[in-house]
Amino acid sequence: MTTGREYPGTPLSDEDVSQGKVLIVEADPNARYAWDAGIAIGRFLAELKEGRIIGRRCHRCRRTMVPPRMFCEQCFRPTDEWVYLADSGRVNTYSISYLRWDASRVADPTLPAVIEIDGASKGMGIMHLLGEVKPEDVQVGMRVKAVWKPARQRQGSILDIRYFRPY
Repeated sequence: MTTGREYPGTPLSDEDVSQGKVLIVEADPNARYAWDAGIAIGRFLAELKEGRIIGRRCHRCRRTMVPPRMFCEQCFRPTDEWVYLADSGRVNTYSISYLRWDASRVADPTLPAVIEIDGASKGMGIMHLLGEVKPEDVQVGMRVKAVWKPARQRQGSILDIRYFRPY
């Protein structure tokens, strides 16, 4: 048992509270949480809802970045323009996972992959899932295309793309 004397500061007692030495405020702040994705990712998500992939181009270093960035981390300047990109690309790297997000085992593996999007600079892409392909058939460099949710089901999320399939 501790007495409160082991820690810095002044411990409060029930007597302090009952005598009004401590300010107690009872309120319902009705606080709501909101997320601001920022200009680049906000536009990226809005375009996904419309079934399009968009990136940003830097004229100085001639890179097209996806996901888009408003600032080029290579030449340290603002990016210059929005660029619509294809919803296809190549597998840059992948994994065969027999674990779910909660670390439980699954019989049928998921296939997370980094997809280099066509029209973006080499090495630029998004991490997503592969589908309609057997794990043994996946290869680095394999051509893939996005499989989109129906328009009415899209919410402005990376999950508006269900997965990428070979083509």
